[in-house]
Amino acid sequence: MRLQKFLSQAGIASRRKAEDLIRQGQITINNELAKIGSKVDPQIDTVKYKNKIIKPNPEKIYIALNKPIGYVSSTVSNHGKSVINLIKSEQKLYPVGRLDKDSGGLLLLTNDGDLAQEVTHAKFNHEKEYFVVLDKDLKTEDIHRLERGITLREKKLRPVKIVMAKNKSARIILHEGVNRQIRRMLGKLGYTVIKLKRIRIGRLELGDLKPGQWKKIKKKEIF
Repeated sequence: MRLQKFLSQAGIASRRKAEDLIRQGQITINNELAKIGSKVDPQIDTVKYKNKIIKPNPEKIYIALNKPIGYVSSTVSNHGKSVINLIKSEQKLYPVGRLDKDSGGLLLLTNDGDLAQEVTHAKFNHEKEYFVVLDKDLKTEDIHRLERGITLREKKLRPVKIVMAKNKSARIILHEGVNRQIRRMLGKLGYTVIKLKRIRIGRLELGDLKPGQWKKIKKKEIF
């Protein structure tokens, strides 16, 4: 089994993040530093993270959280209060994807690295829906530009879908997760985002969860 897959199944990190841990020298196999591309046999090899033995295949946990504004979507709190502090779990969990400090709404937390990979990677084409309040009404021509796909720093973004746009607000559906994508897209077109809240990931909706509230869910509720 590839080491990145083992780490994601053990709930340490998503496969992409696991590669970072390996590069940083935080993973060892049988007391030797691991390398990208290393393979392990969970029944024979001893894999450690920060000098602690990693036990494979913990119970998979899925949590839906209404992230309050002011919290960071990270397991550490170097840049503010971490969403992890809002959750009570005996298992090590980590947030799935980005939801910046100034934004709120639906955030998934899990120890399932494969699920995290599927949610965040654009190739799986899963929808994320956001409710946005702007400083002015969204013009028809700008809606068309967004739905054709605009360019940010020489990167052509996938087209987005505008479900509703009225009264200085809009519902926007994305299929990728570029950092601060909605704020940057709308900023390029001359708009200021006053409020941004994620209301759906795949089939899972935020519903009536209040900011800071969370609940356990099943994987099948997401897709």
